[in-house]
Amino acid sequence: MQKLGVIGAGAWGTALAVVGRHAGRDVRLWALEPEVVSEINQTHRNTPFLPGIALDPGIVATGDLAVAADADVVLLVNPAQHLRATCEKLKGLLKRGVPVVICAKGIERGTSALMTDVVAECLPGVPLMILSGPTFAKEVAAGLPTAITLGATDPDLARKVAAAIGSPAFRPYVSTDIVGAEVGGAVKNVLAIGCGIVDGKGLGANGRAALLARGLAEIVRLAVARGGRPETLMGLSGLGDLVLTATSTQSRNYSLGVALGKGQTLEEVLGSRRSVTEGVTTAEAVVTLAAKLGVDMPICAAIDQVLNHGAAIDDMLKSLLDRPLRDEVDAGPKGQ
Repeated sequence: MQKLGVIGAGAWGTALAVVGRHAGRDVRLWALEPEVVSEINQTHRNTPFLPGIALDPGIVATGDLAVAADADVVLLVNPAQHLRATCEKLKGLLKRGVPVVICAKGIERGTSALMTDVVAECLPGVPLMILSGPTFAKEVAAGLPTAITLGATDPDLARKVAAAIGSPAFRPYVSTDIVGAEVGGAVKNVLAIGCGIVDGKGLGANGRAALLARGLAEIVRLAVARGGRPETLMGLSGLGDLVLTATSTQSRNYSLGVALGKGQTLEEVLGSRRSVTEGVTTAEAVVTLAAKLGVDMPICAAIDQVLNHGAAIDDMLKSLLDRPLRDEVDAGPKGQ
């Protein structure tokens, strides 16, 4: 597994290219934007998406998808809502048996499909894995200690991939619960926006802690109903990722929530950003999936109302605080 192909040169894709070089791999990084390809190859920087980080000259950027796909391991790091389109373009480009590691966190809008479902539909027979956990791209690229979940149905193959991309500072832990890892990575972005709103409104640390704890219960309910295991959500791709994303201004989702809580509009915040804030589109998909599975997720539903249906933040908060009191531990996996 010497040749590593990274599809997507945003902040996270670029950071994973750095990870590959730290592990001694030959890295081809595909970027949609010609100017990003040019800058990476000429100055070894990716100023639009990962400013302030010097890139190893061994990272070769390309605008040719076939060049990046000609690899022993392929990392898909496209935004969740664009993953299907990228996979359609990858048809016929991957070598037989090459593991594909999905690094996007989200649920597809319109279909409520998990990322593995999307890729399996477009690229049938490809060995699939999911990389998910508490990671800020800039810290990973700077070589700061990071632990992350690598979910796969074939743990032996996953261990080989972990060895190919791992290093003392980047430690993948193998799990066979792909669904749990995916659900944790997707829903935490929605909850991070909610935590940001709480802080932006000045509702205190108690309120944020309550949202985190009850939000984690929602993640567990959805994951179990979809076939995941609850213990997975107590690990890196659940609790770890939620705490990181929902408590730091480095998080695009949390910082968006803070701005909304302080009175900015969603259009104002998104209009000032080049990178995708996954929780905005994922919120609607999460609520739709929960409804299909009969899972109670009031916090995610309230956040979705604000983000995608024009609800006022004060009305959303009142609706949550006015809910009837209940037992803390759910009676069943669906919270009913």
